[in-house]
Amino acid sequence: MLRARLLNAEEKEYYNRFVLSAPKGHILQSWEWGELKGKGEWQPYRMIVERVGEGESQEPTPVAAISILARQIPLLGKQIFYAPRGPVGDIHDAALMDFLFAEVRKLAQEKGAIFLKIDPDIRLDDKEFLEYLKTRRFKAAGQAEGFEGIQPKFVFRLDLSPDLDTLFSNFHSKTRYNIRLSTKKGVTVKENCNIGYLPVFYELLKETAERDKFLIRPYHYFEDMWNTLAPAGFLRLFMAYYEERPIAGTLAFLFGDKAWYIYGASSNRDRRVMPNYLLQWTMIQWAKVSGCKMYDFRGVSGNLSEDNPLYGLYRFKKGFNGDFTEFVGEYDLVFKPFAYRLWTILEPLYQKNIRRLIALKKKLRG
Repeated sequence: MLRARLLNAEEKEYYNRFVLSAPKGHILQSWEWGELKGKGEWQPYRMIVERVGEGESQEPTPVAAISILARQIPLLGKQIFYAPRGPVGDIHDAALMDFLFAEVRKLAQEKGAIFLKIDPDIRLDDKEFLEYLKTRRFKAAGQAEGFEGIQPKFVFRLDLSPDLDTLFSNFHSKTRYNIRLSTKKGVTVKENCNIGYLPVFYELLKETAERDKFLIRPYHYFEDMWNTLAPAGFLRLFMAYYEERPIAGTLAFLFGDKAWYIYGASSNRDRRVMPNYLLQWTMIQWAKVSGCKMYDFRGVSGNLSEDNPLYGLYRFKKGFNGDFTEFVGEYDLVFKPFAYRLWTILEPLYQKNIRRLIALKKKLRG
């Protein structure tokens, strides 16, 4: 018999143990990620599905889980549900998934949610799961080529099962050359930096954002991320130095047997000594030594034309010989059809106005 229930804070370790051990367990489905997003405008709900035996002495066994982030939509007076990279469990067990989503629907009715958005860690070539989504009336949403989706739809992933020498020899020759060049020039990488290095990293991130023309979150978000994830061992900061100056840095997630490169920053100065290549190699070695089976370079564009301004990022990540991976993307399970139709009309207008406001602010700053 299956049962589903929401968990309280005292059951954090119980929840995380299951998500950590599950084949599709993901850092964004961890208890801590919900805590981090809960510091902002989201309310986290953690649901577990357990198999319960008939005998009272038998312990329930967790078989599926989902961490849902809920946000209030002022104009509609309703909530939206979002499960980043969820759910967790055997996604090919249709009966199990049906039970889980039925329980989510009950929670949505209780909280007044319009829909549940998922963007699971499932490859596009998983036809069985795509058929499941279709037959359960999930609606495809946010099929973006670039970085317009909530989570990247296209990534590079490196299988860490070979030994380090083999991994290095499999890199593109130019990538190997740049790693060696960085070391020869005297670049050093400090691993496992403490929170005292975070402001230094953030200054480099601001410099990168100004150079490459993208937006970043305020410093307090990174401080909250550190204070939430680092104590659990889920976050690591790496800093690269040249002639005793910090010139680049990266933030990485580690969760179970998986690692993700999540943020990168570099100074305009000394880019010729290739610190980003050495940082990536250092993180790959760290992930391998930490027992990881997979290293995720995170997002790249789905438009692989060399004319694409993002092609350079694709080429950089491709040089490490990872597997170019396309996920199924975003899908919505609709609970309130009329309100959902209003949402699909209003949300693009809201995003458009936000982009205009950002552009105006940048223009006023000169």
